[in-house]
Amino acid sequence: MSRKYLSSNPDLPFADAVLVDNKTLYLSGRIGLLEGQFAVPEDIEEEAHRLMQDLQRILALADMQMSDLVQLQIFCSDVSLWERFNAVYRTYFTTQLPPRAFIGSGALLFGARFELQGVAVKES
Repeated sequence: MSRKYLSSNPDLPFADAVLVDNKTLYLSGRIGLLEGQFAVPEDIEEEAHRLMQDLQRILALADMQMSDLVQLQIFCSDVSLWERFNAVYRTYFTTQLPPRAFIGSGALLFGARFELQGVAVKES
C-alpha cells in the first residue's frame, strides 16, 4: 500500500489529506479560514464558501474533484445553521450529492461554525 501525504502548511501538526494507492483520499478536518489567518469570517455564508473552496483546493492536490467525494461529515457548532450551510453547499455540486452527516458539535477551533472531513475516491 502506498501513501502520499498532502500538506499545504508544514507548520501545522497534521497533513491536509493522505492519498492511499493513488486512489482513495482521506481528508483532515477543514474549516473556512480567512486567507493567511487563523480566523473565520463573521459572515456565515462566506465561511461556508471558504470551507467549500478549501475542500476543492485539497481535492485538486490529489487531481480530484467534487464528484469524487464518497462521504462527508459536517460538524456544526449551531445546527440551526443547517439551511444556511446547505444553500451554499449545494452550489458546489453539479452531480449527485455525496452521502453526508451534519453533526451538532461543541465549540470548533478559531470560532468556526463548520468543520468538514471526508473521503474521496478517484474514478478508475
